[in-house]
Amino acid sequence: MPGMDHMATGNGLSDTKGGYRLTSKDATLPSGKQAAYRFTVTGPDGKPVTDFALDQTKRMHFYAIRSDLTGFQHIHPTMTADGTWSADLGSLTPGSWRMFASFTPAAGPGKGKDFVLSRTFTVPGNATKTPLPAPAGSTQVDGYTVTVKGEVMAGMAHPLTVSVAKDGKPVTDLQPYLDTYAHLTAFHEGDAAFAHLHPTTKVTGDHGGPSLNFHAELPTSGNWRLFLQFQTGGTLHTAALTLHVG
Repeated sequence: MPGMDHMATGNGLSDTKGGYRLTSKDATLPSGKQAAYRFTVTGPDGKPVTDFALDQTKRMHFYAIRSDLTGFQHIHPTMTADGTWSADLGSLTPGSWRMFASFTPAAGPGKGKDFVLSRTFTVPGNATKTPLPAPAGSTQVDGYTVTVKGEVMAGMAHPLTVSVAKDGKPVTDLQPYLDTYAHLTAFHEGDAAFAHLHPTTKVTGDHGGPSLNFHAELPTSGNWRLFLQFQTGGTLHTAALTLHVG
């Protein structure tokens, strides 16, 4: 199934795994304006890693999420020759944030293995917590209605179906985005644990939808905030909803 060979294990809440370490000098970033977050991945030998394999067309996937699971950003940073990555973040609101780096080394002891490492940073200012929306089966974004169906139990693999509609009609013009028709990221309420799921639906040109099947395996019970990214007419849409996992 597409994407099943590139699903990182673990919750991503550590900056170290398998001898690989995520390092950064950026402990704070300014609020209300764009800012670059710079980081490096070092290998078991302590040296910066510069050789990364492609995963969904990118060598590095970077995510930023605030502690209340707002402000989601998914970025594909750039790397300099010395292994320093730079992620250009959009406007940030005050509070505690966690950034995740998802990558696959192309050489060394971790060759071919998927890693998700994370670090926290702070955006100074008067932070106001936004309550997590209640679990719901559907949400709306940019005129589209996104519906999620499936009973997910912690630590078990379950099918999850996502459907997209507009003006009450099924959407069948989803375009490929990162080699798939939809990109799904989930964060756990409380600790912001990370999960990354891909649809198992085969990509067959610019006419995906209306239904996409996912292999869902969320490790912990409780509420998870799901962010579904899909593309139509060259425009990327990001839908968010809360899923309760028993």
